[in-house]
Amino acid sequence: MSKFKKKGSKEAPPISTASLPDIVFMLLFFFMIATVIRDTSILVDQEMPKATEIQKLQRRSFVSNIYIGRPIKEMRSKYGDEPQIQLNDSYKSLKDISDYIANEREPLTEAQIPLMTVSLKVDKKVKMGIVTEVKQELRKANSLKINYAATEDVNP
Repeated sequence: MSKFKKKGSKEAPPISTASLPDIVFMLLFFFMIATVIRDTSILVDQEMPKATEIQKLQRRSFVSNIYIGRPIKEMRSKYGDEPQIQLNDSYKSLKDISDYIANEREPLTEAQIPLMTVSLKVDKKVKMGIVTEVKQELRKANSLKINYAATEDVNP
């Protein structure tokens, strides 16, 4: 004569899925906000040189990138093995740099133009001659604020 009786078999209650759409939309909004969409596909080999004194650029919206390096494998049959200059999504010559800088300056206001920085992302195997020529063209285009992209050397 037990006082406590079992009330039938104990089954686990069904899991409520009412909050599932809220969780899915919350994750969707998170990824939409946190995702950075790459605007340029890199067409040159990029193995950045290592450096110990690295500073992060503050205003990335005023940074224009120039990529220099050997063409990627898919493009080597067309462009060869010599280093190429990539502006936006295509290979360009030295003569096109001043037009590129002018196009990059167009959306900027007069106050923002001095803040514009050209970031040279140069493969570490590229010889300095082409980099010097690019710097000369940037000087002719009156773009004097230049930096070199590098990765941090953790074992100096």
